[in-house]
Amino acid sequence: MPTTSPATTALDLTADSALVVPLSEEVRRGPDDFDAFWQVARDEALAVDPAPERLEVVSREGGRVVTRVSLRTTDGIELGGWLSEPAEGPVRRVLVRLHGYGGAEGPHDPLGLEATAELTPVLRGLPSLGLVEGIPSTGDLHVLHGIEHRDTYVHRGCVQDAWVAVTAALLLVPGAERVDLTGVSFGGGIGALALPLETRVTAACLDVPSFGNHPVRLETPCAGSGESVRLAALDDPGVRQVVAYFDAATAAGRIRQPVLVSAAREDPVVPPVGQVSVFSGLGGPRSLLLLTAGHMEYPEQEREARLMRAAYVEWLRD
Repeated sequence: MPTTSPATTALDLTADSALVVPLSEEVRRGPDDFDAFWQVARDEALAVDPAPERLEVVSREGGRVVTRVSLRTTDGIELGGWLSEPAEGPVRRVLVRLHGYGGAEGPHDPLGLEATAELTPVLRGLPSLGLVEGIPSTGDLHVLHGIEHRDTYVHRGCVQDAWVAVTAALLLVPGAERVDLTGVSFGGGIGALALPLETRVTAACLDVPSFGNHPVRLETPCAGSGESVRLAALDDPGVRQVVAYFDAATAAGRIRQPVLVSAAREDPVVPPVGQVSVFSGLGGPRSLLLLTAGHMEYPEQEREARLMRAAYVEWLRD
């Protein structure tokens, strides 16, 4: 496991001082019962038998087989997802890949790690295999669902979905000796919240992770789901107390697995300061890949996407 990504060896965060906001003790510590809250949620998730099923093969190409799958999660919800596996040879690793707020209409492009299956679960409420009656499917409304109380907030269930997905992955690929995790945007924030108690995951990569440093996010207008939360907090100060339990930067301090964070210098959807806050909060081995931009097109996008992919493969290599 490298201690730094090849892309970050010359990185100087002082050149991006606007992105580096020291984490307050409030954020680092979190609510007094932060850990107890998440342990209860974890216990509920581990009590679920996801009973995953392979439903139909949707493609066989590029040396991989993609199968649509189903699994059961907490609250009696059934989710769908996509399992991408090598067409031949043994599978020794499974990679759980958490999507952004747009959901997932198919699997992520495979990273190409040797002997690796990849499971993309569609988390509750999101298009289209995760749609649930009563949960809004668009990010601006999904992010507010159940926000009146920490126990009803949809992100609690989404983190449980991630934990249950790991269980399902190991049942679908019983020969796997290792589990890793990636998450992008919404999925990066959910992944950060899931990792502290997810001892089955060896290493992770989080791309432009959301939900980091809520006190700063609530003061930062943006074009993403965070704007809905910011406006809701103006109307109801109690929202601040709820989202404190769902701060990815707070959770990051409890993570002990090696984590590579790719964060953007400019991002209209997920405030960069929140992304870097997740990296800053990490309590274990870590590395930062600083991208030009996120959630937007820019001239260096394809080159940086290749660089990020290579960094992920290196980070997750045995």
